Amino acid sequence: MYRLIRPLLFRLEAEKAHDLAFAAGGFAQALPGFTSLISQRPDPSLRRQAFGLDFPSPIGLAAGLDKGAKLLPLWKAMGFGFVEIGTVTPRPQPGNPRPRLFRFPEAGLILNRMGFNSEGAEAVARRLDKRPGGLIVGGNLGKNKETPEERALDDYAAAYRLIAPRVDYTVVNISSPNTPGLRDLQAPGKLKPLLDGLLAQRKEMGLERQALLLKLAPDLAPEDLDALVETVVASGFDGLIATNTTIDRGIVTGSLRERVEARGTGGLSGAPMRDKALAVQRRVHERLAGRLPWIACGGIGSAAQARESLEGGAALAQIYSALIFEGPGLVERMNRGLSEG
Repeated sequence: MYRLIRPLLFRLEAEKAHDLAFAAGGFAQALPGFTSLISQRPDPSLRRQAFGLDFPSPIGLAAGLDKGAKLLPLWKAMGFGFVEIGTVTPRPQPGNPRPRLFRFPEAGLILNRMGFNSEGAEAVARRLDKRPGGLIVGGNLGKNKETPEERALDDYAAAYRLIAPRVDYTVVNISSPNTPGLRDLQAPGKLKPLLDGLLAQRKEMGLERQALLLKLAPDLAPEDLDALVETVVASGFDGLIATNTTIDRGIVTGSLRERVEARGTGGLSGAPMRDKALAVQRRVHERLAGRLPWIACGGIGSAAQARESLEGGAALAQIYSALIFEGPGLVERMNRGLSEG
């Protein structure tokens, strides 16, 4: 079915296609019996324990696609082992001006500079109150664009207070390239107070058993990445996600690079990012030396690639861009491929 409608969707501007797909998905999942009719259940052999949770499959949906937790019943029916919603900011904000999302189908590449467009934590929290049972949901949190760096903790704590009690794990996003100055918070001297403050917030709320993770950028210098990993381990955080989108245009070449650069700033994701993400993940895994679990994200688009990341030490693997290009059936194909070994 997706192969039939994809040419029509891809004729639309990328964000319009996204909005249309979400509207159709929301309508479909509201139809009585629809999600039961299409439901895909991962093979029991795929179950994984991580972060104190029992995941029915190691394949999850990365943050950024369902920012507002709008299609949770549909994601569950597709066979995802878990879904990460967000990034959610404490207050509503529109994000960057459009156009801000671009597809390059021949390369399986996406460029985005969304800028944390978010309905705000209160609206997302109300939707999470009606989340379906039996689906592990993570909440990815960010700060508002106008919030100065020195007040970043206030924003993350405000979003945490509303989202954390309604999800199964939470993720701190300081690695998006699309909010000015956000990646500066990755410096250990700035990161430690943020992590300490959120751990204090978690304790105050009695959520010590719920995992707190940090999502990493793929563009750090090796020594800076090492320092960041050590800061996270020492803090008491529970894990990492490697990685976010990249600003490195070197992952594409020739005429494709010219076309990408013509679209302006933003983070790149999808198939061309695979090698870069793998290099970061291998270094993270080596540096962690088993001290914390981590989730692989970046350029994963097949069961074989997911298996490579899992065998390389990842507890779980997330997809995003490949789902846009391959369609909903990708999840079932990846689950089946992993279960068949």
